[in-house]
Amino acid sequence: MKSKLLDRITIDPKVNGGKPSIRNMRFSVTQLLELLASGMTVEEILKDYPYIEKEDIHACLNFAAGMANTKSVVPL
Repeated sequence: MKSKLLDRITIDPKVNGGKPSIRNMRFSVTQLLELLASGMTVEEILKDYPYIEKEDIHACLNFAAGMANTKSVVPL
């Protein structure tokens, strides 16, 4: 299931400057994570962005979890 979700995250140098995006759309993983971090609910995101699917949100969270799962962390 996890790898199927991650198939929704694409990295293409021609889309969003190569930033990880949702299904090759000009909607980045970062944008979606920032919406969640700002307090928007999944339901609000799905309503405001009808081209985003619930599985896209789960894929972004899985992608972020994978990125955070490193052996070393560098402070920002």
